[in-house]
Amino acid sequence: MAGDSLGASGEPQVQRSLDPDGNPRVRLSGAWVLRALLPQAAQLHRQLLAYARDANVRWDLREVQTLDTAGALLLWRSWGRRRPQLILRAEHEPVFANLSPEASPPRPRGARDPLAPLVVLGRNFLSLVEQAAQIVLLAGHLVLDLVQLSRHPALTPWREISANIYRTGTRALPIVGLVGFLVGIVLSYLSARQLQAYGADIYIINILGVGIVRELGPMLAAILVAGRSGSSMTAQLGVMRVTEELDALAVMGISQTLRLVLPKVLALAITLPLLVLWCNAIALIGGMFAANWELGISYRQFLHNLPSAVPIANLWLGVGKGMLFGILIALNACHYGLRIKPNTESLGTGTTDSVVTSITVVILVDAAVAVIFSSVGL
Repeated sequence: MAGDSLGASGEPQVQRSLDPDGNPRVRLSGAWVLRALLPQAAQLHRQLLAYARDANVRWDLREVQTLDTAGALLLWRSWGRRRPQLILRAEHEPVFANLSPEASPPRPRGARDPLAPLVVLGRNFLSLVEQAAQIVLLAGHLVLDLVQLSRHPALTPWREISANIYRTGTRALPIVGLVGFLVGIVLSYLSARQLQAYGADIYIINILGVGIVRELGPMLAAILVAGRSGSSMTAQLGVMRVTEELDALAVMGISQTLRLVLPKVLALAITLPLLVLWCNAIALIGGMFAANWELGISYRQFLHNLPSAVPIANLWLGVGKGMLFGILIALNACHYGLRIKPNTESLGTGTTDSVVTSITVVILVDAAVAVIFSSVGL
């Protein structure tokens, strides 16, 4: 039993009918946007109000082509600022969700929940566990991809790996070298002032060698890569989510981990140890210059005593930490990139969370490795 309707195809339309069970149903179709609504907004509002008086009416918005805030607000006011029996598309749900937030009942003034801090702590802990499980699951997919590539080497995405090595390694050399050089100068200058007071000038080589090769070099390189390359990886995957490229890959049956995640993880596992060596070398050069200026230690003496002052185990430990940090940074960046929702706000938040989490993980893992290998190379 069809009722009245408004507008032509593409314009906002309202139709009333009866379901087989006898309940009324109002079907909306067309474009419910400001430009289409303006010519007949008053007439539509009156008709919607008349239909909304029936509390048993069902509203069907599945045929609505486009819906903006103006159209949703017109419907919301016609419904008496309450949500009726409603069927609509998933993409239109956020528009009405913003108009009808589910607010918790107001708490009496002055009353405080004594368990509120515990609840917040529990939620944060559960979120941490959930994200850790997702990262482990992502790592598991990478292991399966590596097994597949070992059986079918022709599927290896060499071009993506090469491009990521260039972006994360070659283009990071200037900033890593500059920061390493300045840190080496500062560390040597401050240490020289203290060593001069005790006549232990020669030990500046031990301090710089062990401190830079074992700790500062890997840490500086990892933090810079996390802020530079990690954020870039997260933003790249996030933009692909916003532009629905990830959905297109899934429709075509292309593995996201094989084409997007694995090249980034392999690239950072290769480039970060090399950046650690580069940072170590430039930082030691800066420290050598400052030691010559402050303490008069010649370059030749510095380079001659450096191998004996720094056991080779420290170098391997630093390079190993660089590879571990690279894998963790790439996994974390890709994890946050794949979690981004298709909106710009989620893109910015996800990129920020990715950088902060990567730096935090690097510091925590470095502390754990320092404790575990405290008796190695010293």
